[in-house]
Amino acid sequence: MKNDVVPVEIRGILPSPSGSAIFLGNEDKTFVIQVDNNMGMVISMFLRDTPKERPLTHDLINQIFDGLGISVERVVITELRNSTYFARLILKQENELGKKIVEVDARPSDCIALATARKRPILVARRLFDEVEDMSELLAKMNEDSDDSTEQT
Repeated sequence: MKNDVVPVEIRGILPSPSGSAIFLGNEDKTFVIQVDNNMGMVISMFLRDTPKERPLTHDLINQIFDGLGISVERVVITELRNSTYFARLILKQENELGKKIVEVDARPSDCIALATARKRPILVARRLFDEVEDMSELLAKMNEDSDDSTEQT
């Protein structure tokens, strides 16, 4: 399976006309997943370990997982179909009865939020990673433009 997936990390989160652009990638390539504005903010909060007054939905899910002895093992962004990304949440439950691994179909944005909150790996299916457009230069340019506008202020 190791050759079938590529580890990625969040390389940036930027506002976009349709919400937030989550830039995922590694040294080889960066690609974008569009999420709604709220999910972009949630993922940013988990990235920064921002304290929250009340638990968010993903905090609640994590508390339920803790109560049931379930851990998030990893998330895998599996495919792009009709401009929609698909992902799998890989969960593990261990107790006195043994160990159970469960794969759950989930939105990539939810998977990314849960993985970020739990500091767990985000993976992309190799065939998907090979086919997505590389946005590394665009992200670098946007970060450069952002730095320039900050310096002028």
